Amino acid sequence: MQYLLIPGIAWFVAQSSKHLARLFGRNRRVTQSNPRSPVLFSGGMPSAHSATVVSLALTIGYYQGWGSPLFGLAAWFAAIVLYDAVMVRFSSGQQGDLLNRVVRKDYPKLSTIRVAHGHTLPEMLAGAAVGAAVTFVVIFATR
Repeated sequence: MQYLLIPGIAWFVAQSSKHLARLFGRNRRVTQSNPRSPVLFSGGMPSAHSATVVSLALTIGYYQGWGSPLFGLAAWFAAIVLYDAVMVRFSSGQQGDLLNRVVRKDYPKLSTIRVAHGHTLPEMLAGAAVGAAVTFVVIFATR
């Protein structure tokens, strides 16, 4: 159960802090992915993707062993997600923003597309730090 619960808490902490920062005007780059759910935002500080996968890898490492094949798999999975959040998703978000500017200027009758923004390196690192901190706090608080 801890493999679902601890990363879920890390995701919730990261996503909630992103929402609170947006409400207080500190996170302007965040976009709402799902208009019906005010907690589901894409992009911004900190990365909930990073918090979740780092938390999952650390939880597996702690409970299964740092040398276990499952931890190796989780660590590589986390590395791929972190890379994707910064390199792939961030650039596709920039491309989407540019495309929407062109559509608004040249084709005002067309509707713009929904753009999911990735993360900058500091946003990803902050998310990873949130994931690690939440994981270790929960593990050591429940020992």
